[in-house]
Amino acid sequence: MGRQAQGQVVRLHEGIQPRNRSGLDIFGDLRKMNKRQLYYQVLNFAMIVSSALMIWKGLIVLTGSESPIVVVLSGSMEPAFHRGDLLFLTNFREDPIRAGEIVVFKVEGRDIPIVHRVIKVHEKDNGDIKFLTKGDNNEVDDRGLYKEGQNWLEKKDVVGRARGFLPYVGMVTIIMNDYPKFKVGICVSVFVRVLSVGAFPGGAAELQSSSSVLPLVLLQSLCSEPKISVST
Repeated sequence: MGRQAQGQVVRLHEGIQPRNRSGLDIFGDLRKMNKRQLYYQVLNFAMIVSSALMIWKGLIVLTGSESPIVVVLSGSMEPAFHRGDLLFLTNFREDPIRAGEIVVFKVEGRDIPIVHRVIKVHEKDNGDIKFLTKGDNNEVDDRGLYKEGQNWLEKKDVVGRARGFLPYVGMVTIIMNDYPKFKVGICVSVFVRVLSVGAFPGGAAELQSSSSVLPLVLLQSLCSEPKISVST
């Protein structure tokens, strides 16, 4: 009886597959996959990318902002925000702009938006609003940053208003911008990982986990594009 139990234990141990797999193991799995499996994994990866884009477009609709998530690139808003902070924006046109709130705005001639605080607001009788901004860590207002001859901003210049933030989460984005090869390496490794998930035992469970995490990773990578990053 004891030998039989021992034999069962040995067979169980022999059936366990190690979860720590090297890059060579993953590429080996890819070579063993037949065309049907490969097509399935490529389709799965495409669905993950599509879901990330759908999440992004959905956030744009819900928040009213063309860039609902942005990354702070410098320190002119310290101590409120620091380099690498991830900001969450909304931009509902019916909300009035008030002195003291933090806005993200575009300036003609500059590709990257700016996030600064509103310090002065002028509201006309017809409802038109003009306002002036300044970085908390700057000594002077932003008139030197506006286009030549422009002294005030208008609501049309606003990309969004800061509603919340996650400290330093955006540093990944900054590193990817500073080191493009690092970004390419991450994307390639994620792609290879998704393709290889179904090629070994336990792949279905890992595939489900990857499908829930990857959209967030891809959403973060979207923030690395200049059009949705914030320069302060």
